[in-house]
Parts: sequence; structure tokens; C-alpha cells
Amino acid sequence: MADEPKKRRLATRLIRPDRRAPTEFQSLATPTARGSTVLFKSVADARDSTDPDQYRYGLYGTPTVRELALQIAAIEGADHCLIVPSGQAALALPYFAFCKSGDHVLLTRSAYGPNTELAFDMLKGLGIEVERYEPMIGGGIADLIRRNTTLVWTESPGSITMEVQDIPAICAVAHERGVKVAIDNTYGAGVLFDAYAAGVDISIQALTKYAGGHSDLLLGSVTTRDIKLDQQLRAAQRLLGMGVSPDDCSLVLRGLKTLDVRLQRLGDSALKVAHWLKQRDEVTALLHPAFPDCPGHEIWKRDWSGSASIFSVIFGNWTREQVVRLVDALELFGIGYSWGGAGSLVMTYGDLRRPTPETGKLLVRLNIGLEDPDDLIEDLEQALAAAA
Repeated sequence: MADEPKKRRLATRLIRPDRRAPTEFQSLATPTARGSTVLFKSVADARDSTDPDQYRYGLYGTPTVRELALQIAAIEGADHCLIVPSGQAALALPYFAFCKSGDHVLLTRSAYGPNTELAFDMLKGLGIEVERYEPMIGGGIADLIRRNTTLVWTESPGSITMEVQDIPAICAVAHERGVKVAIDNTYGAGVLFDAYAAGVDISIQALTKYAGGHSDLLLGSVTTRDIKLDQQLRAAQRLLGMGVSPDDCSLVLRGLKTLDVRLQRLGDSALKVAHWLKQRDEVTALLHPAFPDCPGHEIWKRDWSGSASIFSVIFGNWTREQVVRLVDALELFGIGYSWGGAGSLVMTYGDLRRPTPETGKLLVRLNIGLEDPDDLIEDLEQALAAAA
């Protein structure tokens, strides 16, 4: 008769139980693998590795994090992907991976506000010069590239004012000079715009928006097709300690299952609401990529497969006070930043200087959610009446 296994004392059994549940379990849901310490089979296995599939510490990823990275890479048509704590972290990582003191960076004027703040606050203090350029410059960006230019940042459509940039033209010129091009591809969700076909080197997304889809998490992604760029990004991520929660990654993995149907519904509803607003006398400009009013509309028709949930309208004949009354009168639109979730949102910007200082304060950005668009139109109609 074989010897029975030694029964250890309580304190030991609480840490290392005598019996474990079988691990042969198949589910439609991706398991959530949490953990900081990773165990190795032997001392020889406990070594540093740059292979993202060789787990060595929870900060650098667990199987749940890796599963999300692989899925985002596949959606974007990339070979490599890093998951970081937020969209802002995704914007910051390429700066720290590729730029040093004395370098020059070009950043579109239509970029997300915190990207611009990062450029002219922290990066300036580190000796990195960031120069803003007009978003519709296209191939004309050649005149701004210097010998020490290391990175060109694009964002298309632009934050709030929705300019659609000529990314292929910018990439062609930048690559002739050996300069890398990054894009904030959050609006396209890696689906509506093929950034890599356009020539970009690095694509980032705020997974907080469409990928997560329910306004309940913060995550970002950084993808590339170039293994050397990926290695530089991973080194910076490790040194900056940009770890992520596997629980949040599991929520995004769940959100990805409905990404296609949500994007279609959100895009269709936004178009319906936008077409209704376009007919209103109060609206003097409608900034939606699918409409001729939007700068870069022809580029959008050439390069994009569809549009998403956000757009802006300008009430050029109104006062700032009327714009505020309109926003406050809306009942189905929450007043809040961000977008891409299930609920409709609205925001206005009193100090916005785009498209011009005069019209910026009269601009209202709408995020159309999953409510019935006819109800949203009725809400806008009553709010327009209240504001007028």
C-alpha cells in the first residue's frame, strides 16, 4: 500500500492546499489570470526574457493581458501590441520610447488636449521640442521636418473639431526623411481606418472608448508591425511601470465580442441625428467626417470604411449663453467627457480656439449612444427650443 501523502499543518495547508480543482475547464469566456509573482519550474527557467509570451512578472502581463493584446493586434492588422493603463498612457509611451533631449516632434493642432499638455509641459522640461502643425497640411509637412525630427503625431479625425488628415501623404514624406509616424486611431477603433495600410509606424487607441464600450474602465493599446519598435516600446513600458489590471482586460475582451455590431449601430444612429441637425437653421456648421462641412471629407471618403458615434455642431449665430442653455436643457445626453459607450453624451468648450476663437465657444460635441435615435432627436428639439 502506497504511503499516504503527509498531512501538513493548517497554516501550510491554507497556503498550499492538499487538493486542487482540476484545470481542464473550457468556457466561452476568457479566464481572468491575476497575479504579481510568476512561478518558474526551475532556476534555469527564472531568467529575463523579452518574449511577451514568456511570463516573468505580473507587471509585464498575464495570459489575460496577452490575450487582449493579441486580439487588438489582429483587429488593427499589427504584429505586436502593448496594453497600457489608459489612452493617455498610450500617447505618452511612444514619446518616452523614441524621443530624447534635443529631439524635435511634430504634433497636429487637432490632437487630444492632454497630448498637447504633455508635449508643452513635461516633455518641454525634458528638452524635447514639440511643434504644432495644421492638421490639413498633408504632404506639406515636409517643410517642417528637421534633421532632429524623430516623430510625427497624427490624429484622425481630430479631437473635437474632427479634421480628417491625409495620413498616407504625411507618412510618405516622413518616411523619406527617416521619421516615424504615430496615430491616435481611437475614433476608428482599429476597424474603420486601416492605419497600417496608410503607412503609420505606431497606432494607439484608448480602449476606454469603443473597445470597452460601457464607460466603466480605463485602458490603452500601442501597436506596431516593427519588432524593433516593439522592443523599444516594451523597454519603456517596463521602466515606467505601466502595468494593467487583468480584470479590466477581461472587460475589454468581453466588449470586443460586440464591437462590430455596436460600431454599426452607433455610426448609423449618429448619421441619423446629424442629418436631422443639418437641416436646422440654428446649426451653421456640422463637423462629421461624412458631411462636406468637415475638413478632409474627401479624404474620409477615400480612406475610411465608415464613421463612428461622435461629431460636433457649431451654432454660429448664437451666444455662448444660448449654447450653455442648450446643453443644460438636454435630458437624454449626459454632460461628460469621453465617448464610445452605451449612453449619449454632450460637451461644450468655453475656451476652445478651434476652428476659430469665435466659433470654438459656440461648438457642441455630441456622442450618440445606443438609445433610440428618434428619442435623441426629440430631446435635441426640445433643448433647441429652450435655448432659443
